[in-house]
Amino acid sequence: MQLKEIIQQCCHLRIVEKRCETDEFIDIVFDNEDLEEWQRILSRILGSPRKPKGQAPSDRDLKVTAKTGGIRINQTLFEKEFGNTTIIAKFWPWDNHKHITLRMALLINK
Repeated sequence: MQLKEIIQQCCHLRIVEKRCETDEFIDIVFDNEDLEEWQRILSRILGSPRKPKGQAPSDRDLKVTAKTGGIRINQTLFEKEFGNTTIIAKFWPWDNHKHITLRMALLINK
């Protein structure tokens, strides 16, 4: 599974800003009103959130997200292994309650 394949599953949703899109990392902003649909699509592909919004991050959550800005209590973390890679995805809600940043990374398993 590639990150761009996941984004293609969401092509019907509006992206407010595309900050970065490489094979290993995607950073985009979308409208908060579309959060439920983004959550549904990511859950279908990556499974239920590993760390839901409101749950304190574990030491493992912090370690796996360290290179992509970490993870906070108000953020959601998805994680799924695909062979020798792992995909993580994080929802970062904005304080203005209008936007969400989605950061996804493709990590190589050791």
